[in-house]
Amino acid sequence: MAKSILILPGDGIGPEIMAEAIKVMRLANDKYQLGFELIFDELGGAAIDKYGVPLADETLERARQADAVLLGAVGGPKWDKLERDIRPERGLLKIRAQLGLFGNLRPAILYPQLADASSLKPEIVSGLDILIVRELTGGIYFGKPRETRVLENGERLSLDTLPYSESEIRRIAKVGFDMARLRNKKLCSVDKANVLESSQLWREVVEQVAKDYPDVELSHMYVDNAAMQLVRAPKQFDVIVTDNMFGDILSDEASMLTGSIGMLPSASLDANNKGMYEPCHGSAPDIAGKGLANPLATILSMSMMLRYSFAQTAAADAVEQAVSDVLDQGLRTGDIWSEGYSKVSTREMGDAVVAALAKL
Repeated sequence: MAKSILILPGDGIGPEIMAEAIKVMRLANDKYQLGFELIFDELGGAAIDKYGVPLADETLERARQADAVLLGAVGGPKWDKLERDIRPERGLLKIRAQLGLFGNLRPAILYPQLADASSLKPEIVSGLDILIVRELTGGIYFGKPRETRVLENGERLSLDTLPYSESEIRRIAKVGFDMARLRNKKLCSVDKANVLESSQLWREVVEQVAKDYPDVELSHMYVDNAAMQLVRAPKQFDVIVTDNMFGDILSDEASMLTGSIGMLPSASLDANNKGMYEPCHGSAPDIAGKGLANPLATILSMSMMLRYSFAQTAAADAVEQAVSDVLDQGLRTGDIWSEGYSKVSTREMGDAVVAALAKL
């Protein structure tokens, strides 16, 4: 029976990077007889242009029916002046919430070929391999009340709410421990328990879950210290589990350790490992349509999809090897380019990955 994948190219560089990932996916589909059927729709600004809303009901239903979703990027200045509730980013938040995609996996891996592209010294980042497990459907991005009020003196007051229930914390903590168990059995839980009530509960629940994982070494770290330690000594971390906002910030910081956010994929999973896969970078409207974007994060997101949602380990390994082979060839998009390497366009990088995969 065919497995369906919903493709949502999105905005900005989304359609360009998605086009390259689709080329790689079609080859993997044929080469490994995966039986995938690709379905296409829109999310974010492109959906506003087509449907009048950032996530149409029919698109959400297609996402529910699909076995996995592959997303490009959302947002751009074209839609910045719209009301907050109908801006492109609201479609992304809504599809995550409606599909129950509470567990976000963001690997930060430094390919040895890119050690000189990192903003840190090679000896600090060489061999870096971190997995950030971010809670994705709770916390301050979804909390209510969320509003701007006008006080009696005419001054405006804005407020956001950061709620977390025990069950929300417990389920993401289990994902963190499970991932740590599959790797090096080290888990660092990041919070702000010295200030925030929600973080105090977070730490208590994580400690409770730890009792079921006696083989995993658990540590705790305040988020401000974690941000500093990621720059000072990033290789001390293996798996980090944290809340929605902290994970958003720390994963972007970690991306720069790897040379470029254009190299980093992500997976957002529900309780049954059905997921939506997307690169960690944004829509980069300033370079959209110029052939400058790095498609490797989207291609590697597709590889994560093969691994986590479809258990196609051989195909996932092959795609990742093809990416590594292309880097060995010295091919670089502008974000990871330096003297001595060959600068290539978005399409040329995608074609090179296809060629490398075909040889495996």
